[in-house]
Amino acid sequence: MKDQGRPQIDHHKTKTVAERRYPGETCSSEMEPELNMSVIPPASISEKDHISHQKAETGGNQSSTTIFILLGFGNLPELQILLFVLFLTNYALSIVANLLIILLVAADEHLHTPMYFFLMNLSTLETCYISNILPRMLASFLTGDSSISFGGCVTQWCFFLLFASTECYLLAIMSYDRYLAICKPLHYMLLMNGRRCLQLASMSWMSGLLTCTIITYFIVQLTFCGPYEIDHFFCDLYAVLNLSCSDLSVFRLVAFVLAFLATVPPFTLMLVSYLCIILTILRMKSKAAQQKAFSTCSSHLIVVILFYGSLFMVYVVPETEKLRELNKTFSLFYTVLTPMLNPLIYSLRNREVKEALYRLARKFHNRIS
Repeated sequence: MKDQGRPQIDHHKTKTVAERRYPGETCSSEMEPELNMSVIPPASISEKDHISHQKAETGGNQSSTTIFILLGFGNLPELQILLFVLFLTNYALSIVANLLIILLVAADEHLHTPMYFFLMNLSTLETCYISNILPRMLASFLTGDSSISFGGCVTQWCFFLLFASTECYLLAIMSYDRYLAICKPLHYMLLMNGRRCLQLASMSWMSGLLTCTIITYFIVQLTFCGPYEIDHFFCDLYAVLNLSCSDLSVFRLVAFVLAFLATVPPFTLMLVSYLCIILTILRMKSKAAQQKAFSTCSSHLIVVILFYGSLFMVYVVPETEKLRELNKTFSLFYTVLTPMLNPLIYSLRNREVKEALYRLARKFHNRIS
């Protein structure tokens, strides 16, 4: 017996939710709940495609919003105060010593020679070099904030590369200057006139600027997908590259070529120059002449060994687990210690610099008395 009060349902006209939304398709259940299909990502989208899609949505500036964490010496929390005092003392001594060298060379006419002109350039470079890294490190010791933006990281690395590349060529030019002074003394002032000195110094700075510009062009196009922790006390290029998820094949080739041009040619020039210097010194008959000739280039040789020795240990020697642990220690030599040691080596072992310092002190004393 049929219920007369219940409305009759025409099953031929009634459709499920899925049939109304997707004509021509069938569903396993007549009353299937409605699903929001837009939140289910297609299985075919890979992580790289997702990063590219994200980069397109942000206008290609995904890296500009990246924040890195410089781990530095955070694994030594009990030594933070001691490290702050040591690095602050080092920074103060480096700035004072290098500025004093610049002042002496500029003010004392006895030091207006090619060798001291290049030394003044080296002191200027070292002042900028250490100021690019240590103030940021000292601030992190004080505040505990070790974060740095992508833009700040690129800026720090760009200036580091500028000064490091410039120093490589400047040290080579200084060794060539010593070669001319010892091996060709009669033609020295003709070959190393004021114009030639200016050209050589400008060439060293321009080589650093060119290297910095090319590397920066490539690095700003990289994409980073974490983790954003740099196991270093500054934005070292290779430490940053390890965090990138971009294709680095072209970048690494360009970086290798630029690193080769920035280190091998000047280092070869230094080797040839010092080989000629040693042979010339050995041919000298007078022991006093040999000692004087060697003393004029021994200070520069010590600086070269410190700078290139630590640089090669970090970037040239094949990396092992033990060397990876010592990388930060070796990096301290060419970023922190050499800017302080260079003016001390040149001043303590150089009679002319000590005499110029004495004349400057006496002049200052006469003015205030």
